[in-house]
Amino acid sequence: MELKQILHKLKHHTPTILGSRSFSKYAVLLPLIQKEDGIHVLFEVRSLELRRQPGEICFPGGRIDSVDTDEKEAAIRETIEELGITRDNITGVLPIDYLISPFGMIVYPYVGFIDCPDSIEPNPAEVGETFTVPLSYFLNNEPEVYHVKFNAEPEENFPFNLLVGGENYNWQARQMDEFFYVYENRVIWGLTARILSHFIEILKD
Repeated sequence: MELKQILHKLKHHTPTILGSRSFSKYAVLLPLIQKEDGIHVLFEVRSLELRRQPGEICFPGGRIDSVDTDEKEAAIRETIEELGITRDNITGVLPIDYLISPFGMIVYPYVGFIDCPDSIEPNPAEVGETFTVPLSYFLNNEPEVYHVKFNAEPEENFPFNLLVGGENYNWQARQMDEFFYVYENRVIWGLTARILSHFIEILKD
């Protein structure tokens, strides 16, 4: 290959996250609503009929589909489908930092306002119930953070002979932080708590 061809290829390449083409991509909305005592964060409890994470607390969201023009539209579409509201009920939708999961998943979070919370009619196939927590609770209470360690376990036919050190190679253990908020009898954790904590950091900055 000629140098001219190499430069042409590089010039027309848009950098992204290496390997991200094979990642599953999701979008979620962190919904805010206005109540008499101030702004609240709205959460869903996943239906017990769902195969994945039944009964867990989450934000509206899901996989980005081919019908979605971008990540924001995916977050809005999923919110409409899960909360049974119209697009007009969702305003001020803005992005916060996206999250790359160690399990091959990218999550694009957005924050938005639900203008008419009384019109919410959760889709029972996906949502068991909804509830809200005052935003002030999260501003005044730090999440508990626990660490999950992952050890490297190469498959049986791994070519140790190609590594300096062979089977004694010093693999670096990886660690993932899990965030927990406990409000009354509700446990908010995992990616939902991580996104929420990031949102609170932005507000406090």
